[in-house]
Amino acid sequence: MLYPFQQFARLGFDAISAYSEAFSTAPVPWLRANAALLHRITKPYDKPSFGLDGEQVAASHPFCRLLHFPGQGPRVLVCAPLSGHHATLVRDTVATLRAHHDVYVTDWVDARDVSRDAGTFSLDEYVALLASFMRRLDRPHVVAVCQPTVPALAATALMAARGEPAPRSLVLMGGPIDARKNPTTVCRLATDHSLAWFEQMMIHTVPAAFAGAGRRVYPGFLQLTAFVMMHPDRHAQAYAAYWMNRLRGDDAAAQSHERFYDEYNAVLDMDAAYYLDTVRTVFQEFSLARGTWRVAGELVEPSAITETPVFAIEGELDDISAPGQTAAALSLCTRAPRMRHHLAPGTGHYGLFSGSRWRESIYPEIASFIAEAQA
Repeated sequence: MLYPFQQFARLGFDAISAYSEAFSTAPVPWLRANAALLHRITKPYDKPSFGLDGEQVAASHPFCRLLHFPGQGPRVLVCAPLSGHHATLVRDTVATLRAHHDVYVTDWVDARDVSRDAGTFSLDEYVALLASFMRRLDRPHVVAVCQPTVPALAATALMAARGEPAPRSLVLMGGPIDARKNPTTVCRLATDHSLAWFEQMMIHTVPAAFAGAGRRVYPGFLQLTAFVMMHPDRHAQAYAAYWMNRLRGDDAAAQSHERFYDEYNAVLDMDAAYYLDTVRTVFQEFSLARGTWRVAGELVEPSAITETPVFAIEGELDDISAPGQTAAALSLCTRAPRMRHHLAPGTGHYGLFSGSRWRESIYPEIASFIAEAQA
């Protein structure tokens, strides 16, 4: 429905920009700023690329690709979140780790593009998929960012309980291991509504224009709306500043805004089974923390982990997975050979894995932890 508007705005912006030097008086800058803003709020946002050299596909699954970014050093599996944004959200994580590690990352496929012939994708299947990647990589160091902290811990625990070779180390960053601790807006939304409400209000069917036509999904646009509504004033101010920068001709500042929101606004659909499983298991029943979670009939017992050191990292200002939620893993992994906790001061959720705080203070902690486990 919005396609004609975004095309009109794009063409208008390009045309006005071409003549803006010749006609620099009002209303030309005003029209240019309006066209730019209209285009940004109506355009579709495709999946960004990692933009890193040497990318290879190490394994494929209908709902996920395992990407390899070769580097020198210990093998690391980065479990990127499946929570609305594409795996490219952890680009900075991968790029930084790659300097001294051989990096693999889970690259999730937009469920709208997965044919119904592939079946559904549940939380149990997610755990099994991570375990299969861990086996394939032969005891990698695992770094789970946000949402996958739960399935990564479960996969490690199940493998340990079976006597399989376990990951060399497990780093859990800003995830809801126990969402009862210091509950955030995300947590309260789940406990304030029934699972039936989520299924009725949040699940939709992929339309005919996509390969996954007919698949039941939690659409990315709903997740993006939820993200934005957590801080609506902040986003409104950002777009107002963007309009003003275009009006003033400060294209460098405007392009900085565009780079951030090209990533932020690019979202994917999630299979309904996985989404509803996560709401129920992680945010309503707290099954992992309570010791009641069974994956394909097997009880998940973090106390079975006896060979994998565990490192919990949290951000002081994290308003998605607040302090205490990730650290809860340490009280569950009672037999892990080594455990650490790091609370990053002045750091929000995204700062845990992207930006200067990640590169300058958090990554060195992880690199040190991996080196100790590798020795």
